[in-house]
Amino acid sequence: MTDAPRTPTPDQTAESSPQEFSKIQEPRLWCGEGWTARVLKNEDDDGWAVAMIKDGEPEPALVGPWTMGRDKKNPKPLDGPAFSTLVKTASEFVRRHEQQLHATLHQRITVTANAGRITVSLDIVPDEDHPHALLSAHDEAGEPLAEVRVAPSFKLNRSSAVAWADSDFAKPKDRA
Repeated sequence: MTDAPRTPTPDQTAESSPQEFSKIQEPRLWCGEGWTARVLKNEDDDGWAVAMIKDGEPEPALVGPWTMGRDKKNPKPLDGPAFSTLVKTASEFVRRHEQQLHATLHQRITVTANAGRITVSLDIVPDEDHPHALLSAHDEAGEPLAEVRVAPSFKLNRSSAVAWADSDFAKPKDRA
């Protein structure tokens, strides 16, 4: 029986402490800085891919193509500079995804209505059982004017914000 390289599965990586795998630096597996890089055979073609898995996460945050080695059959081995670049790229990808999600869940628009500037916010609560959104309005000084619960599909735009203010902040009707 030969000793196979110790390569954690995504489940092992998620369940293990960061220190347990932080020192792995193998040609197809590197762990450190809160990330695991794993070089995999690309199922779609003859090439290779690298998956970047954030510690504690079950799925890769980023999967991309990986360079072939000199023999044109095997992948180029991972090394320090490549791993650092992959960590930076995957971290930036995750950060942008989080920013996009935040922007989707928390929208804000300022309009002129009722003879003043009003900031209308839509904060979506993506609850598994009871998703909803809170529509709120604040005056120029930041004082609350109104808050109502609406469907998470409510479309906040300039005209819907003005219409809500002009209706003295009556709950908007849900549109099917």
